Amino acid sequence: MRFARDMMRTLRKRRELLRSGAHVIEIDLLRGGHRPPLERPVPSAPYYVTLSRVSRRPYVDVWPVQLQERLPTIPVPLLEPDPDAPLDLAAVVAAVYERGAYARLIDYRQSPPPPLSDAEAAWLDEHLRSCKAR
Repeated sequence: MRFARDMMRTLRKRRELLRSGAHVIEIDLLRGGHRPPLERPVPSAPYYVTLSRVSRRPYVDVWPVQLQERLPTIPVPLLEPDPDAPLDLAAVVAAVYERGAYARLIDYRQSPPPPLSDAEAAWLDEHLRSCKAR
């Protein structure tokens, strides 16, 4: 019940933003659950980044990101005549991870929810071992 309420609130806020004069960047790093609807189908991936520019709606730029891939650097639209500013999402997430001391908070011996495919689990295990987190 709470999930449905939260989803409705999120979709309502999303609609408000998309009707506004603001560009909207959405970063979905959850790997599960319901994704906000898009106008066109996108490639399957556990993570997505979307950019909805005011002048191009209802079309959006989509970056599907596989588990093994580095998060992309995306353009952040600014006011005309300024060009887009690059935003390195991988660097942002790394900084948050470091500042939040997540290396001490996360038990990397446990598999993350939702369950990974066999190939993803093997990649993650190898990656965590190379980082000495397992």
